[in-house]
Amino acid sequence: MTVMSSPTPGGLRRRADGVVVWSPEYLDYRWSADHPMNPTRLDLTMSLARGLGLIEGAEVVRPDPASDADLLRIHTPAYIAAVKAAGGGPVQGLADARAEGDKAPHGLGSEDNPIFPRMHEASAILAGGSLAAAREIAAGRARRAVSIGGGMHHAMADWASGFCVYNDAAIAISWLLDNGFDRIAYIDVDAHHGDGVQHAFLGDPRVLTVSIHQHPATLWPNTGWASEVGSGRGEGTSINLPVLPGTVDSVWLRAFHAVVPGAVAAFRPQIVISQCGVDSHREDPLADLSLTVDGQRAAFLAMRDLADRYAEGRWIAVGGGGYGLVRVVPRAWTHLIAAALDRELVPTQPIPSQWRDRVAAMAPNVELPLTMSDGGEPTYLPWDGPGGTPETGTEGLDRALVRVDAAITATRRACYPLLGMDPEDPRD
Repeated sequence: MTVMSSPTPGGLRRRADGVVVWSPEYLDYRWSADHPMNPTRLDLTMSLARGLGLIEGAEVVRPDPASDADLLRIHTPAYIAAVKAAGGGPVQGLADARAEGDKAPHGLGSEDNPIFPRMHEASAILAGGSLAAAREIAAGRARRAVSIGGGMHHAMADWASGFCVYNDAAIAISWLLDNGFDRIAYIDVDAHHGDGVQHAFLGDPRVLTVSIHQHPATLWPNTGWASEVGSGRGEGTSINLPVLPGTVDSVWLRAFHAVVPGAVAAFRPQIVISQCGVDSHREDPLADLSLTVDGQRAAFLAMRDLADRYAEGRWIAVGGGGYGLVRVVPRAWTHLIAAALDRELVPTQPIPSQWRDRVAAMAPNVELPLTMSDGGEPTYLPWDGPGGTPETGTEGLDRALVRVDAAITATRRACYPLLGMDPEDPRD
């Protein structure tokens, strides 16, 4: 792991509260030329953040790839061997499995997860990035760390899933559990349920997993129902809040604030890890939520504030989904980087002309945004208990509020009593 520092004025070096974990090798995680998860989104994010001066003077940590021992925290030996072999060329084991009728053994070679060269190496560096973030914070070298290459939250122990090979967040959580932490809150705001991380810690009372996502009846992976609350000693530490397609900023934020802060306060984490997928945006081609960049920025700041309030500021932020490669992801995750570094970045900030010129040459048919805002209004009416749904006078919004309040109530009734809280009392 290498620590680099951009020079501050006068050539001085300083240690910021937050660090950016980044490697150009993140761009090697490329499934195919036409796959929706294109690493261009990472490249454009970093160039936009640099163009706005956000990384000037900040620590940039270049991670090492996750070792086999690191990966074995979550993944099986057979799966790791299959990933290595698949990325290196023809694989007899995979060929045998296909001959027996399994078209995509270990999920490798499916439409979502096509095999690509050096798959293991590209996936291991993403996992190494989230591990590097965890190590920076555990060592006290930083309070916050952001790695936009991470967030591969669907990967299972022996299965590639949903564009994810190695589950970097789960690996980092496992490492933290062995290195001084025994209360870790994982908050997932991707449009898709954070199923892989939830599954990894389903029975572990030391890890709180919270996922707010599009309703599982309407979106893959079709899990993340309010009734999924964990198992055994971990019962109550899996929290799922499904919201309906079309959910806008004000409704999504009402739901988030009605469930997440109370659960985090009850759990009293030592560190907060946020999966910050931005496929919740209204322009995303793979999901059906309707947030703006402004609403997503509000979610990032809310999670950072929870870490400040309950975990002495310790916060790891990773990326995730997001397939609006040009108009959405670079702006949203630049706001995330600003939040992690505690740099002022107002939504009305104009986008640098150099960035726009570069992107216009790459994507001449895309209408580029002019500012860091979609013009969204990330305000919300706080939830005030069952039956307290406000009436705004706007028919569509009122229907959405009724429905989200039903989701809030269902989630709180499923998990709040297990955390020692009153699901009906908005003060909890």
